[in-house]
Amino acid sequence: MTASASSSHTQGTPAATRLEGNAPRRGKKGIANRIAFYWSRYWQLWLLSLPALIFVGLFAYVPMWGIQLAFREFDPSKGLTGGKFIGWQYFLDFFHNPLFGEIMTNTIRISLWTLVMGFIFPIILALLINQIHSKRIKGFVQTITYMPHFISVVVIVSMLNIFLSPGSGIIGRFFGDESLMGSTTAITAVYWISEVWQHVGWNSIIYLAALSSVDTSLYEAAKIDGAGRMQLIRYVDFPTILPTCSILLIMNMGSVLNVGFDKIYLMQNALNMPATEVISTYVYKIGILNGQYSYSTAIGLFNTIINFLFLITANAISKRVSDSSIF
Repeated sequence: MTASASSSHTQGTPAATRLEGNAPRRGKKGIANRIAFYWSRYWQLWLLSLPALIFVGLFAYVPMWGIQLAFREFDPSKGLTGGKFIGWQYFLDFFHNPLFGEIMTNTIRISLWTLVMGFIFPIILALLINQIHSKRIKGFVQTITYMPHFISVVVIVSMLNIFLSPGSGIIGRFFGDESLMGSTTAITAVYWISEVWQHVGWNSIIYLAALSSVDTSLYEAAKIDGAGRMQLIRYVDFPTILPTCSILLIMNMGSVLNVGFDKIYLMQNALNMPATEVISTYVYKIGILNGQYSYSTAIGLFNTIINFLFLITANAISKRVSDSSIF
């Protein structure tokens, strides 16, 4: 009787739980024992993952050795570690820079608009596409909306200059002699609207994938209860994609201050410069064009630290509110 109960209990235990039970416990050599245990169990998977791990280590972690350049006076003859150590001097120089307030304001304004709008519109588009019953029409709409994602940034900026040209552009003619590309008040809207238009279809794919896992019986039950389209979206579709939305929002918060360098740099001109000078363009001009490598590294490190803090904060809030987090 006891053996039967024990066997029944073992069969009812999930495989992952039994595996964790067989894993070596944490102790003096707990980490080494667990690594050896999982290597012996899943060495094939580790070998498959090895090229990706090497790639990430080589291009994401090895270059971090150059971070110390932010704390040293760069001397080409002595390399990254041979310059004089000056501590936080370059960070203080950036904080006391007359352009610091302008650069941070521009970066935060453009980043937040792009983040918020670029997060909301793909969700709306995915919910609307999911309500299309015809497979042909649904496939056509998906194709049309995600095609702009593959257009080069250079082409996108060229299109903006042509369409928004004062007097002659398709859109610019409605604004008279005012140049939207040269306006310090309109350039932010031009940036995030074009960014959303280019990537909204592509970013909606992951939400459509989440919606495809919804049990059709939920729709049928809701329709029997008299639910309309808006009720289906509110009570069936949206709760389904909510965990996905939380994870993607957390990941996007990790790059909240990373305004795309190539696009904003191509959109810059003498008229809109006070509203388009962001951290990425300033680092390029200071570091590459002026050769102040240590100073530009310090600015880039400051930007990375701020993004990391945003990521940690967003993850903690999401974990507390919705139990969805990436770690």
